[in-house]
Amino acid sequence: MDGSRRGFLAAAGTAFMSGLAGCLGAPSGGDTDDSLDGFGVGFETIATGFASPVDVAFPEAFDGTRAFVVDQPGRIWLHDESGLRSNAYLDITDRVVDLGGYDERGFLGVAFHPEFADNGRLFLRYSAPKRAGTPSNYSHTFVLSELTVDPSATTVAPESERTLLEIPEPQSNHNAGAVTFGPDGYLYVAVGDGGGANDEGRGHVDDWYDAVTGGNGQDVTQNLLGSILRIDVDTEGGVAGDEDKPYGIPEDNPLVGRHGFDELYAWGLRNPWRMSFDGEDFYVADVGQGAWEEVNLVEKGGNYGWNVREGAHCFRAGECPTETPDGDPLVDPVLEYPHSGSGPSGIAVIGGYVYRGESIPALDGAYVFADWRSGGRLFAARPSDTRPWPIAELPVEDRDGAGKNVLAFGRDPAGELYVCTSAQSLIGGSSGMLSRLTSV
Repeated sequence: MDGSRRGFLAAAGTAFMSGLAGCLGAPSGGDTDDSLDGFGVGFETIATGFASPVDVAFPEAFDGTRAFVVDQPGRIWLHDESGLRSNAYLDITDRVVDLGGYDERGFLGVAFHPEFADNGRLFLRYSAPKRAGTPSNYSHTFVLSELTVDPSATTVAPESERTLLEIPEPQSNHNAGAVTFGPDGYLYVAVGDGGGANDEGRGHVDDWYDAVTGGNGQDVTQNLLGSILRIDVDTEGGVAGDEDKPYGIPEDNPLVGRHGFDELYAWGLRNPWRMSFDGEDFYVADVGQGAWEEVNLVEKGGNYGWNVREGAHCFRAGECPTETPDGDPLVDPVLEYPHSGSGPSGIAVIGGYVYRGESIPALDGAYVFADWRSGGRLFAARPSDTRPWPIAELPVEDRDGAGKNVLAFGRDPAGELYVCTSAQSLIGGSSGMLSRLTSV
C-alpha cells in the first residue's frame, strides 16, 4: 500500500442501481452445505420483556451464570441464577439519543474486560446527542466509554464513566456498535460508514482517484468510519505513550508509522453488525445495500471492498476491480447471500458465532448467523477451501414464543449459543426475548 495516497479507490462507473443490476446479474441462492441439512433447532426462552435486545454478553468471570442483555433504548439487564433482575443492571438512557419507531442508533454494545473479576472494567458503545466537535448538521456522536464497577454487583451506576473515543456521525444509520476483546487482549470496535446511501454525501469523503470515489469505507486518513478499530485499553498515550489519547495503540496495527489512522485494523466496511472471535478467527458480518449480504473473515490490514464492491461483486457499473490502485487486494467475503432467490436470502445480515457447545453436536464448528427480516431464518456454514463457503438453513422448529426479527447472538463460556429477537422492527414495547439455541 502506498502511504502517499489517502484512499484505495479503483476505476468504476458512476451509475448506481441500473449499473448494479447489470453488474450482478439476477441474484440466486448459491451453494448450500448438505452436511448441515436434515435437522432442526429450537429456541428455549431465557428472558423476556425487552424493547430491542441488540447484544448479550457472558463474562468469563461468572462461568456462564450471568448474562448481560443490552437493550437499545439505554439499559443493560442482568439474568442470573435467580432469573431476570427486576432493576436494570445499568441505565444510561439519559446519555443516549432519544429513540422512537425505527432507529439504528442507541445503546449498541458492551464488552467486559477479560480480567473483569479483578478490575471491574466494562466498555460501552452508544449513540449520544451531538457533542462538542460534532458538526451541527450531523446526526449524533458515536461514543466508546469505560466504567469501573464492583464486579459482584447486580446494579451499577454510570458515575465512573470515562469517554475513550468520540466520532461525529453524519447520518443516523450504519452505526455498527459491536465491541469485543480479541484473544490478544485488545479491544476491537466496529464502526459503520456514517450512514446514508452509497457511502456518499454529507460527512462522506470525496477522495477521488482515477475519477472514482471510494467514500469513507476506502479512506483511512480523514475519519475512522467504515472500519474495525483495535486499541489497547490497558495503556494510554497512543503508540509511544506520549500522545493525548486515553488508550494505547498496538505497535503492529497496520497503519502505525504509515499514512493513516493508527487505530485502524481493517477497513472497506459498510455497517458491520456483530462480530465474534473463534480462537484466532475473526468473523465480521457486514450489512449490504441493495443486493448482497456478507460475512468476512477479517485479518489485520484487510480491505473488504465497500463501496467499490458489495460482497464479492462490483457495486457500480463498469470495471469490477479486485484490488486497489496500489495493488492491495479487495478481500472477498467467506459468506454471502442475495436479497432474493431460491436459497438463503434476506436484507440485513446478523452476525453470529461458531458453535462450540455440546447440546447440538451436529453444529460443532459451524458458524451460525441470521438475517434480520427474513422471517427469523437461521443459517450455518463451515469453512471451505473455496469462497464463498456453502450455506445451509437451520429450520427453527420451535420458537417458544420468540419473535421473528433476529437482532443479535451470544455465546456462553461453554460454547452454547443464544439469540436475541423481537416481534417488531420498531423500538418499543416488550416483545424482545433472549433464547438459548437447542436441538429438537
